[in-house]
Amino acid sequence: MQKYMKDLFLFLGIKSPLRKELTKEFFLESGILKKDFQPGFVTMLWKKREREYQYVALDYLERSLKKLQKKDLFLMKELIITKSWWDTVDMLASKPVGKIAEDHPEVIIEEIEDWSVCDNLWLRRTSILFQLKYKESTDENLLYKYILRNADSKEFFIQKSIGWSLREYSKTNPESVREFIASNPLARLSVREGSKYL
Repeated sequence: MQKYMKDLFLFLGIKSPLRKELTKEFFLESGILKKDFQPGFVTMLWKKREREYQYVALDYLERSLKKLQKKDLFLMKELIITKSWWDTVDMLASKPVGKIAEDHPEVIIEEIEDWSVCDNLWLRRTSILFQLKYKESTDENLLYKYILRNADSKEFFIQKSIGWSLREYSKTNPESVREFIASNPLARLSVREGSKYL
């Protein structure tokens, strides 16, 4: 597990099926899912050295999406820029950040707009991916704007996120994505990923 994650993080060595089973038991026994959202619980797990603790935090966040409020976006930002790698950032982007932005669209202008041009590549990746689950609700102009702001990036994780977001949106609006790819200078990786279903 550690090798797969390029030795960036320590692991306890608990495989996903067992971790999910143990997490489910803990949630049931502790009753934590019946309480208000517990940001301190998430922060405590994020501070632990072994990666499985961050995965438990993500499991908790996924089960708490309906409880998230506008102010929780700042916690999500902190999680995105701390112990950053695709395995945590992508879930944070597409689920909690996506949900908060859907419920409170003003955070796009107040916060996510700046993420799309900031120095932190994981926040930029998040700005491209947060609409991933929106389907017909996708703000196409916003998606394309954030992609174009990052289209000249040489960073693999940015190029990949552009391709992924286009591929996902192409399931909803293939003609628009086809035209966008044809009309704009995108990295080869982004085009390959984005054209997968076209």
